Formats: sequence, C-alpha cells, structure tokens
Amino acid sequence: MRLLSLSGSLRAASSNTHTLIAAALLAPPGIVIEHYDAIGELPHFTPDLDADLPQSIVDLRSRVCQADGLLIACPEYARGIPGSFKNMLDWLVGSPDFPGKPVALFNTSPRASAAQAALKLVLETMSATIIHDACATLHLPGKQADPLAIAHDPVSSATLRQAIQAIVEHLQAAAAPTCTPWAEQ
Repeated sequence: MRLLSLSGSLRAASSNTHTLIAAALLAPPGIVIEHYDAIGELPHFTPDLDADLPQSIVDLRSRVCQADGLLIACPEYARGIPGSFKNMLDWLVGSPDFPGKPVALFNTSPRASAAQAALKLVLETMSATIIHDACATLHLPGKQADPLAIAHDPVSSATLRQAIQAIVEHLQAAAAPTCTPWAEQ
C-alpha cells in the first residue's frame, strides 16, 4: 500500500513536513509513505496549460494517481491555506485520478483551525474522500520539530499510528468485495 505525503509548508524546518516524515518512520510493514517535496517548484496554475501540461504537473498527477491515499499537513498563513499549496491543489482539480482519493489531514497546531476548515472545504469541493478517523491534531512544542523527536514522543507517535491505521483500514475496506459471489447466493 502506497501513501503520498504532501506538506503545505516550504520551510526547511517545518513541523508539518517533519510530522509527515515521522509518519513515514512509524508506518507499519507493507505501508510505504513517499513524500512529495516539489510543491514550491510548480508553475502558477493556469488552465491554458491543460493541453500541454508542464512535466512537473505530469509528475505530480502521476504520483497522486499511483498513491492509494494522501497524508496532508498544512500550516495556516493569514487564516488560510498557503498560496503554494493551494496552487498545487488547483493543478489537481483537472486530474481524473483525484476524485475519491482518500485523504488524512494532520494539523500540527491546534490554533490553526481556519486553514484546516478551508482545506477541508477545498478538498471536499475537489471530491476527495476525507477519512475523518485518520485526521489528527498534534500538539507540537517548538523543541519537537525534528521527525525523530516526533516519532519518539509517546503521544505524537500514538496519534500518528492511529491515523495511519485508520486510513489503512479504510483502504482495505474499500478494496474488499462488496457483494457475495453468485455461487454462494
């Protein structure tokens, strides 16, 4: 099972990015969490490029398509989603593989509720499937910004493990047969 993590922060020492890296460290066997780190390199969104997509957008859409689900951690800037992250989401609107994509949202600051609400609204508009049991808020003090510290913190690691387990269970349930084979009826 493959999950793709997307951070809404471009900062090198971002607690959002470090939380996603910690999640990858905590993933159970058989679960691969790949981090996409080229959000700041994407061109500004314009539908005029749909006919001849830039390679960076082809790569982004391909990675999203290949992922069974997405892990997103996004900071709040001026009570909203950072522009670079919204730009990335705008590029995914036209992707036929995005609708229905299972998403877990990680919030690294309980005070950042406006961005979380805005992000949920945008993702629901894009027809993502937000897995509410896989959404988590972590209380990260500044000293805990590094991925290893987050992964070794008992509370943060338990929260991340529960969130990963919830999205994995959702994906497994979605892959399970939904009807009884004809021979058994």
